[in-house]
Amino acid sequence: MKEQPLPSKIKSVWRLTAFLTTAVEIIIILGLVAAHQLWRWPLWLIWLGIILSIIGTAIDFTLIPYRYAFSHYQITSTAVYLKSGYIFRKEESIPITRIQNVTLEAGPLLQHWNLQKVNVETASTTHTIAGGTPETAEQLQNQILHLAKEARDDL
Repeated sequence: MKEQPLPSKIKSVWRLTAFLTTAVEIIIILGLVAAHQLWRWPLWLIWLGIILSIIGTAIDFTLIPYRYAFSHYQITSTAVYLKSGYIFRKEESIPITRIQNVTLEAGPLLQHWNLQKVNVETASTTHTIAGGTPETAEQLQNQILHLAKEARDDL
C-alpha cells in the first residue's frame, strides 16, 4: 500500500480547533482585564496575553496547509508508518508485532465532519492517524488487527 494522505475535511477540523483556542485565549485576556480593574494587576500582563494570542493564532492558521500537506500514513505487512512535517520531520514506524489494540475515536468536531481518529496502541504508547472517514477508519482498524493477528500466529 502506498502512502495515504489524510482526508481534506481534516483541515476544517483543525481550523475550528484553532478558532476555539483563540476564543479561549480571548476569554483569558478578558479575565486579565477584569483582574487589572479589580485588583490592579499589571497592565503588561494584558498586553502579553494579547501579543501571545495573536502570534499563536497566526501560527495555528498558517500551519494548517503545511500540516495537511506533510501528514501521511502507510500500512504494510510489517509496520504502520506515520509521517508528518517537513521542517520538523517526524517519521514513526510501529511494528505490526508490537500492536496490541486499534481503537476508533471521534469527538464532537470530528463527528460533525464525519471523521474518526485511528489510535494504534502498543504496550508503551498510542500513535494516532489524525482522521479518516468512518468507512476508511474501520477498514484500517480491521486491516491492522488482521495483520497483527497474522504476525502473532507466525511467531
